[in-house]
Amino acid sequence: MVRGVSSYYNKEGELSGQWVKSRADDQAREQIIREAFAAMADQLPRLEPIAAPDPLASPLCNLFTLTDSHVGMLAWRREGGEDWDLKIAEDVLTRSFEHMVVAAPRARVAVVNQLGDFLHQDSMSPVTPTHGHILDSDTRFSKIVAVALRILRRVIDRALETHDEVHVILAEGNHDIVSSLWLRHMFKALYEREPRVTVNDSELPYYVYRHGRTMLAFHHGHIKKNEALPLFFAAQFSEMWGATAKRYVHVGHRHHVDEKEHPGMKVVQHSTLAARDAYAARGGWTTERQALAITYHEEHGEVARNTVTPGMLG
Repeated sequence: MVRGVSSYYNKEGELSGQWVKSRADDQAREQIIREAFAAMADQLPRLEPIAAPDPLASPLCNLFTLTDSHVGMLAWRREGGEDWDLKIAEDVLTRSFEHMVVAAPRARVAVVNQLGDFLHQDSMSPVTPTHGHILDSDTRFSKIVAVALRILRRVIDRALETHDEVHVILAEGNHDIVSSLWLRHMFKALYEREPRVTVNDSELPYYVYRHGRTMLAFHHGHIKKNEALPLFFAAQFSEMWGATAKRYVHVGHRHHVDEKEHPGMKVVQHSTLAARDAYAARGGWTTERQALAITYHEEHGEVARNTVTPGMLG
């Protein structure tokens, strides 16, 4: 796409040359990125299947949600009340997930719901991808990626050890728009040989999973407001909507808990386990840090839940 032209003229005033300034078309660039991710995934080693637990004829599904984890963010307790860095993030997220797994009822299905903003930054530069706001970053992006992958590997493998089937949501957030793309491609390829794992590879930032007559929907919350989601999911996934009786949509983004029943669907907004960064602290936004594991019955919808907070981990 042309963004400017410089023309050169000789002493007679005749055009002697031009310099055309251009930039890559956004759609072409996106296609190149997607093809690069797919090619990268083709070269990944595939994990061998993990031994399944004893067979369980259970109507239950455990939904484990980690949202707005902001791996790579740096928080200082003198500003926000608690510290947060790469080391703390890995410890808190993995131990919190372990607590949720142990506390949850025995279920046949697990949904590992990483609901967006898992990475604090989306490139080598510590800025937000859409507006370029400067972020408090702990370290180099390559280290952030390594820790993020390690956390997700441990979480998914732990779910596999305790459930017959594992469905993975790696949602797009406003902090990790591009990174969520390569995470989905990478983990879909990584667990390609594991028949008990499915990775939701939706190209749109809206995700669904059907558990019997219970519909579970997911959106980070950065594009559509909570009150618009029930009607949107009814229209976008009308077949699943019509085949279910209990419906829930899970969102993050706002770092605090909020639940509201709408006609046909309940909207569940989750909090975060991450500490407040300087931006949140200076803005005066406070929240109770927590993560939820919610258990759904294939006929009756939600039947149990348990909560974990960083303070419980000791």
